[in-house]
Amino acid sequence: MAVSMNTGGGTLLARLLGQLDQSGPPKDLAAEARYGVHGDVPASLQRPVKPRPAAVLIPIVAHEQEPTILLTRRTDHLADHPGQICFPGGGCEVGDPDLEATALRETREEVGIDADRIHIRGYLRPYMTITGFAVAPVVGLLQPGFAVAPDPFEVAEVFEVPLAHLMDPANHAQQQADFRGHTLSYYQIDWRGYRVWGATAAMLVGMSQILEEDGT
Repeated sequence: MAVSMNTGGGTLLARLLGQLDQSGPPKDLAAEARYGVHGDVPASLQRPVKPRPAAVLIPIVAHEQEPTILLTRRTDHLADHPGQICFPGGGCEVGDPDLEATALRETREEVGIDADRIHIRGYLRPYMTITGFAVAPVVGLLQPGFAVAPDPFEVAEVFEVPLAHLMDPANHAQQQADFRGHTLSYYQIDWRGYRVWGATAAMLVGMSQILEEDGT
């Protein structure tokens, strides 16, 4: 069933923010990511004992008519995940006081959006990546009118996709691939020639699932 921007208790964005207001940062990032069900580590592959802590920002742009989510495309020369669609984010550094600070720092470094333009609204369930990161997805709200200044080394493109498209289960295709002899199942969301898959798509699917919890 397609997701409508006006269903039940109000707009899709209002419903989503209402659910996020009930969330908080993970109490044990590694444990919650390791035993969560959203990770893309195959069940037959051992989880890392000490995953590296990381955080991403899921930036929702509050356009009045059609809210969007801001995404980036990585440059093709990078050693890790070249050309893939992702959120701004990365590993925690010593100077980061918390996961929110990591997400905001990475966003400023990668796309040039300062922390004072971002209103943090909540957290999604932690996510374990196949590369050994325990990721905290931090959701932030942006008002239109901000400017981006992508890091040309790391970011090839910054673009926006309608929130309703990304939240619609009809657009969440499940795929499979082989990874080191293990079967890897992952989500893929297509939009106008863009292929959003893996960790990024899984976090978006996780976000869509909390809409089902508001009972509207």
